[in-house]
Parts: sequence; structure tokens; C-alpha cells
Amino acid sequence: MPAIVSAKDVTKVYEGGFEALKGVSLDIQEGEILALLGPNGAGKTTLISVICGMVSPSGGKIEVGGHDILTDFRAARRLIGLVPQEINLEPFEKVMNTVRFSRGLFGKPKDEALLEKILRSLSLWDKKDNRIMELSGGMKRRVLIAKALSHEPRVLFLDEPTAGVDVELRKDMWEIVEGLRQDGVTIILTTHYIEEAEAIADRVGVITGGEILLVRRKDELIQQMGKKELRIDLSASLEAVPDALGGYELRLEDEGQTLVYQYDTSGERTGITGLLSDLAKAGITLKDVSTRQSSLEEIFVGLVGEGS
Repeated sequence: MPAIVSAKDVTKVYEGGFEALKGVSLDIQEGEILALLGPNGAGKTTLISVICGMVSPSGGKIEVGGHDILTDFRAARRLIGLVPQEINLEPFEKVMNTVRFSRGLFGKPKDEALLEKILRSLSLWDKKDNRIMELSGGMKRRVLIAKALSHEPRVLFLDEPTAGVDVELRKDMWEIVEGLRQDGVTIILTTHYIEEAEAIADRVGVITGGEILLVRRKDELIQQMGKKELRIDLSASLEAVPDALGGYELRLEDEGQTLVYQYDTSGERTGITGLLSDLAKAGITLKDVSTRQSSLEEIFVGLVGEGS
């Protein structure tokens, strides 16, 4: 199935020679949620701005729904909804009028029933006659989403949508995103909150220095690149790891009460059986044993460190 968004060798060089994008290639499938992760200045917002037609690329080719963003801009842009990072709304306008105006900008016919459905899905219906200035920061972000959805886009870009939003509202927005996906909307999310990608994304892309390091299914990324830790709680604390166990690269935590062993889940052998046997030979008594999978955040930090 052809990708709904396809970027090939996209570059962006600003005046002065700064390369914001260095040959980025990325295919996004219809109906998926892609989380684009990267540090500040990595090129996330620049890539979104180029795809949405707000910034001209220096080179490469981008298509949205089969439409070239340069030669067939209007058709491509009609398929796109964008929730920008910055809240830029007319403070004295009412919520319903704000959303209604956005739909009109794309030449869509009047559809009050659709706008009501969108506002209800975002818990904004009871605020429809409120002026923007009367809303909280979280509600204003919901209005941005409503504006982006008003013309029924097939692709929705969310650029740091929960920046500055409290944890409870952030979780509400994750549910909103999942509901949009169930309606067939393709979602591209940039975020600094790694748990956001871990909670809702199908695939994760990592970008740094204007280059894509990888794009992988979230579960595959965690499985293939994540490490597992075996945490061994001891009956008696140790002052140091015994020399007989030096080959396992163990570390002591919790004031000598816990031994931690890191192993690769993709390896043929984990070494756990030998470790437990050697612990018994060393006269070390175990109280409890547990395992912990590396989080997506730890993997991300490692990848960005390798790519910098």
C-alpha cells in the first residue's frame, strides 16, 4: 500500500548555510501514529513545516496522498491538519466562530453538525460560545486541534501538542489521538515526552542533526535495542562484588542490598543460569529476583548519543 506521506531526500538549507534537514527520507502509512523524537534543534519542526508547505524545501520531493507539495500544493494541503507548537488564537473570538472560520479557509461547505461532533469529542461543546481569552491553556490546545480537524484532513500533524499541559490533561489528549486514529486519521506526533510515544505510537522515528537515525515499530525497537536488567535482592548486604563474579559486570545498588545484571534479550544466551549458579557457589543468598525492560527513553538517549 502506498504511503500517505512520502518524503525523499528532503533538504533544507537556510541563509548563512545552516543545514536544518540533510536528505531526510520518510514514508508514513495511512492510519498509523508515528512519533518523531529528537532533541531541540534536531529538525522535527522544520520537517513538519516543509511537509505542510509553510517552509520551502531546498531539495528533495514530498507527496501527500499522491499530491506533490510544490506542484500540487492546494490538493496536498487540503489533506493536512496541523496543530502547531505555539498557541496563536484570536483572543476575542468565540470558539465556534474560530473553528468555523478554519473550515471556511479550505473552501469546505458549512457543516454545523460536523463541527458540533468535533467540539463534543474534544470536550469543547459547552465552551462553544466562550471567547478564546476565557479558556485555560489546555482548552486552547483543544481548540487548536478542533481547528486542524475542521476541514476533515486525512493527515494530522501534532507539534508538541501537550507542551505545558498537566499530566491529567495530557492523558486525555492521548485518548483523543487514539480516537482520531480509529476514525482513520494518520497522525504524526513530535514530542519531548518520551512516555507519549511509548503510550500511543505505532512507530517511532528518531531524528537528530537534521538526519533520521531510524524509523522502527515501537515494540520492535524496544525488543531489538532494549536491554533487560535482572535485579537480585540479597538476604545480606555486600560491600563489593566478589572477584568470582567479576565476569558478569554486576553493579551494587541500595547500599549493597541489590545486585543488578544487564543482559541483551536478542542474544542466544543471557548468562542468567550461570550467574545464579555462581552466586550459590559464592555463598550469596537471594531474597528476591525481578527483571526490568529498558524504557523507550533510555533507548532514545542512547541513540541520540551515538548519532551526535
